[in-house]
Amino acid sequence: MSRDKEDLLLIDRVLAGEQKAYAQLVDHYKSYAFTIALKILNNRPDAEEAAQDAFIKAYQHLASFNRQAKFTTWLYRIIFNTAISYKRKQKNIFQGIDHLVIEYEQGAEGMVERKDKGRFIQQALRNLTEADKLAITLFYLKEFSLEEIGEITGMPPNTIKVRIHRARLKLADELKNILKKEALML
Repeated sequence: MSRDKEDLLLIDRVLAGEQKAYAQLVDHYKSYAFTIALKILNNRPDAEEAAQDAFIKAYQHLASFNRQAKFTTWLYRIIFNTAISYKRKQKNIFQGIDHLVIEYEQGAEGMVERKDKGRFIQQALRNLTEADKLAITLFYLKEFSLEEIGEITGMPPNTIKVRIHRARLKLADELKNILKKEALML
């Protein structure tokens, strides 16, 4: 059975009064929700709170879900809007390193190199706008289609395509600048 059909069955169970079925939806999508919120907020505790609030909002409005759309698209739109609302409320911006992913490799050189690449990419991403970061994350890391990203962000797919292209160019420029600075410090 496809994930979309499973989601619809779970939604039917929730709407029929089986609240525990909603926990299964939350379990399945919590990491995606957190990732989107983290990319927007750059703050782990705020991202966790925004993701949790988004799930509460989704639960409260589950009866209004249009079954012609994918549940994930509807849910991510709620997460996106909730995280943006949190971003507007933020007064102090905290830049933590909690969100860096460090992978283990046997060779120390490979680990250091991978760690440096991740650090440079994260540094370059911080210099992009929230919308550009989200577009790159959804398209390249989460592998959403242009149409799905358009539904999440409320923009037409052609606009998303242009945004992703421009964001890639900006990211490349930021990486070049960062690497030039690094080279000068050697």
